[in-house]
Amino acid sequence: MTVSSTDLNRGDPPPGVATPAAEAPPRRPGRRRTSRRSMLRLLNAVSIVGGIGIWWLLALSGLQLPTPPEVASKAVELWSNGTLGEDVLASLGRVLTGFLLGSLVAVPVGFLMGWYTVARGLLEPWIQFFRTIPPLALLPLVLVLMGIGELPKVFVIFLAAFLACVISTYQGVVGVDRTLINAARVLGAKDGTIFLKVVVPASTPFILVGMRVGLGSAWATLVAAELLAAQAGLGYRMQQAQLYYDIATIFVGIVAIGILGLVMDRLLLLAETRLTGWQERR
Repeated sequence: MTVSSTDLNRGDPPPGVATPAAEAPPRRPGRRRTSRRSMLRLLNAVSIVGGIGIWWLLALSGLQLPTPPEVASKAVELWSNGTLGEDVLASLGRVLTGFLLGSLVAVPVGFLMGWYTVARGLLEPWIQFFRTIPPLALLPLVLVLMGIGELPKVFVIFLAAFLACVISTYQGVVGVDRTLINAARVLGAKDGTIFLKVVVPASTPFILVGMRVGLGSAWATLVAAELLAAQAGLGYRMQQAQLYYDIATIFVGIVAIGILGLVMDRLLLLAETRLTGWQERR
């Protein structure tokens, strides 16, 4: 079969030669990210519904557990008479105060320990010493020294958040790639510029992870702190419900703490995404 010059000039393939299939356009990273986010949200919803379903089945199987509708009804009752709102505000105020103060002190201390050898040598033994002692173990001593007001509760929460965040910040600083620091020095950057432009951005993911861990420790410490010398709060209400075998109220406290902790953790995760957009993620 003869191939004309017109066909060749047109760019048409010779007869009998298969035309290669058109390559599919590459998927955009933004589209992949959106698809993955939608999948995660769907899986989260399935997980929540499945967990509530398992809880309901366990309650109906004979275990001494309240059903989800019973817990929801008790929550509405406690909210209507103002008890739940008062407890949530009391617990949330203590957690936020202790957590924010602990994080604000932990970040500069962690930077000092990671950047200056003298500060590391002076502070690290004490940080490691108190890190091995649960803050709740200090609660009886704190109550004796500070009384039974709000100060001892906030202090133990502060201590729990501080110890979690300071170690993470310190590890972030000492883990900065030396190549980046040496490259900045070669380019003429001073210590202050290197610290602000290299060390702080590289340490930010570690700081935010430490804050998330500290937030969980703060909530765990709060419940135990409210079991002693408190007149309001979710932990206090759960202890009172235990005395009267009011399991529904105990579940209301558990669910409220879980929801509040989850919302605060998601806010920190959102801040981490915004502040570390340069970091590769799966």
